[in-house]
Amino acid sequence: MKTRHIGNDSSRRVEVGAIGLGLMTFDQSGPQPREQLLDTVRAAVDAGVSLFDTADAYGPGDNGPDAQGANETLVAGLLDELGVRDRVLLATKGGHVRTEDGGWDTDSSAAHLRSAVDASLGRLGVDQIALWQHHRPDPDVSYDDVIGTLKEIADTGKVARVGLSNANVEQIRAAHAVLGDSLVSVQNQFSPAFRSSAPEIEVCEELGLAFLPWSPLGGLNKAKDLSDKHPAFATVAESRGVSAQQIALAWELAQSPCVIPIPGAKRPSSVRDSAAAADIELTADEVADLNADG
Repeated sequence: MKTRHIGNDSSRRVEVGAIGLGLMTFDQSGPQPREQLLDTVRAAVDAGVSLFDTADAYGPGDNGPDAQGANETLVAGLLDELGVRDRVLLATKGGHVRTEDGGWDTDSSAAHLRSAVDASLGRLGVDQIALWQHHRPDPDVSYDDVIGTLKEIADTGKVARVGLSNANVEQIRAAHAVLGDSLVSVQNQFSPAFRSSAPEIEVCEELGLAFLPWSPLGGLNKAKDLSDKHPAFATVAESRGVSAQQIALAWELAQSPCVIPIPGAKRPSSVRDSAAAADIELTADEVADLNADG
């Protein structure tokens, strides 16, 4: 697979496959057979997918607070069982918490973020987290205070790289001013159906940060859904003999060299389909048509 990089300075720069893997669906929508998940991870790694993205808040929705950390534990176990740890950059996040009813809340207090890093280190079984991301702004904590805590965490050496998630342009610039080269990425929603993060892509390219689109297919999990709502994607896909989902991912890659989509998958066939998008080179006319199909 073609690669793109995360981080700029020599101590943090790392090459990863141009298509990553979002792991939220591994157990968020209900448990899948472990062998199926092992096959999916194996297929991803064999296809050149090397950025795996989880979070400490990912886990079965009906487990309430017990969901906290479940996905991290599961993913770490799968990687170890397959013996592919050294082929993967495993990213996680902190700052989201699960509620008694299985819902979501935020906690970006300094005490919680510090403890979240320590807990993730234990569940992932590592001495240093390759990429640790602040999951979402907290309405009860000023973003300046959050940035200060991220700087403290970066300075401990417990995380190799820091990322933001669901951050706007002003927040990205403010964090970059304090964190410098420690800040390497921003993970926001971006897809054919959700394009409002275009300004964040621009500022990431300007500052040398990777932009990691979450939900890059916009929740459109069936080719027909994507084709009906965004016909230009179906037209290009048909002309090239590939899936509309592949064209969606190729279009995102064409937005900027800093973009690394992280589609979810829980079956080998899905991850192989997504990985193949890295090899699709869209023409300027195709990109223009797809840009207009919003």
